[in-house]
Amino acid sequence: MAKKILFINQEMIPYVPDSDLSIMGKALPQAMLENGHEIRTFMPKWGNINERRGQLHEVIRLSGMNLIIDDTDHPLIIKVASIAQTRIQVYFIDNDDYFARRQMTIDENGADYADNGERAIFFARGVLETVKKLRWVPDIIHVQGWMGAVIPLYVKTAYHEEPSFATTKVVTTLFPKNMTSNLDANFKKCIEFRDAKTSLLKKYNDQFDFAELSKLAIDYSDGVIAGSSKVDKKLLKYAADNNIPTLQYPGEDFQNAYEEFYEKI
Repeated sequence: MAKKILFINQEMIPYVPDSDLSIMGKALPQAMLENGHEIRTFMPKWGNINERRGQLHEVIRLSGMNLIIDDTDHPLIIKVASIAQTRIQVYFIDNDDYFARRQMTIDENGADYADNGERAIFFARGVLETVKKLRWVPDIIHVQGWMGAVIPLYVKTAYHEEPSFATTKVVTTLFPKNMTSNLDANFKKCIEFRDAKTSLLKKYNDQFDFAELSKLAIDYSDGVIAGSSKVDKKLLKYAADNNIPTLQYPGEDFQNAYEEFYEKI
């Protein structure tokens, strides 16, 4: 049965260099599109993305909202582009403070940005607010990469009464660790929004590292997929121990396995 699937990618070729995340970021939406599903795709507008080469342009009707994070207003800018020789349209979440004039999740010295937690929160809220504006109701939200790890929490709490997400199922694909530092110390405070209360985060360590962030995504997902054979087995066991449907790494021929998993959840 055809579904409406919202893909939220941390990385995606051809906009960023090849990696397991960026390759799957394009391959999965393409596969589901070819299978007859209706898709939407979002990713951060990283500062190293060449807007002219990628033919990005701002969508004025979707831009202009201010998102308050840590008591500071941050304007939301939405850009869009289409991948050549495909029917994939990509929406980009942008903001001068969080994404412009920067690299991706690490700086030019290879260190994680100190405000990556705030960036992840802004990205998550920016995606969900934009989907609301599009008046599009996804059956499934599929998150790939830790930059989208806050989205399952928000869908199940802060946005659970929104018509766009009331019946949406959330799937998280886990990848090997690619975050080396803890998120900013005020991450728990900044994440609070509507029904996403800081009290919901008591079970997690005060210092959010890659494992804690992954657990947060797992706890509020309806299904978890191993996106690589190198995914931390402890995280997959954590999902299984919490009775969350889990798909082990299906290999490069993933299309049928993912279809069956969507039907399962």
